[in-house]
Amino acid sequence: MGGSVVVGLDGAGNSVPAVRWGAEEAAARGLPLHLLHSWVSQPLNLPIAQEAATKKRYGAEVLESAEAMALELHPGISVTAEQVSEQAIDALVDRSGQATLMVLGSRGHGAITGFLLGSVSLHVLGRAQCPVVTVREEEATTYGRPEVVVGVQEAGTQGEAVLDFAFSAAEAHHTSVRAVRAWEPATVTDFVPTAPAHPPDDEELAAGEEKKLAGILAPWRAKFPDVDVIAHVQRGRIAPVLLGTCSQASLLVVGRRMHRTPMLLGPVVFAALHHSFCPVAVVPRT
Repeated sequence: MGGSVVVGLDGAGNSVPAVRWGAEEAAARGLPLHLLHSWVSQPLNLPIAQEAATKKRYGAEVLESAEAMALELHPGISVTAEQVSEQAIDALVDRSGQATLMVLGSRGHGAITGFLLGSVSLHVLGRAQCPVVTVREEEATTYGRPEVVVGVQEAGTQGEAVLDFAFSAAEAHHTSVRAVRAWEPATVTDFVPTAPAHPPDDEELAAGEEKKLAGILAPWRAKFPDVDVIAHVQRGRIAPVLLGTCSQASLLVVGRRMHRTPMLLGPVVFAALHHSFCPVAVVPRT
């Protein structure tokens, strides 16, 4: 299972787009696909006397169907299937230590026009050691749009894992990267007494942010010369700016802090997960 694309299956309809997306990713990256299902975490109301046997049989059918679908879509990929008696969260977090990436399904959009994420997905997203991609129920195609959008707010090593994932995905799928950096005007309290009498105006601030972004992207342009890069600098808060750039995106890539407490996911990640209309990759910052 080392270096594989792991797809978590809950047996509901939202597993279908996750399998489809995971199989496409495995084929594009030349990786094996590993399907995982926890029979003890199935959302089924069955008589106690029949629960274990029935759930195991149902889980085997879920895995068999998912494997057949993956091989029908991409006959050349290697597919393995695993049914476990661990809780889904524990099993997925454990497998994330050896996986290249993980794929989970969501239940589509609700009244707030965002992802409806269960507790399993939220806990896995916050604890996984590898990038986790969340695909909504109605996501029918993979990489059908021309861009991978990635948020670039962190300079230095903290943002490297996020950019590496975004550029690797774009290279594998022959698409472009839109690197997004948001900025907000400085307030009066941000300036120290020794600062210039006339603080920089918006044009100067925007030019400075563009220069920062160019510097961050330079080594990635060199590392991935075949990937077209669009540097996108925009005034505003990072979450709404990112969401506003996703209309042409096949994937939105955001980073999360490791060992974040008490909340496992920050506000930008939550905004992306609940309001993006494309799959979202949450990448742990190393």
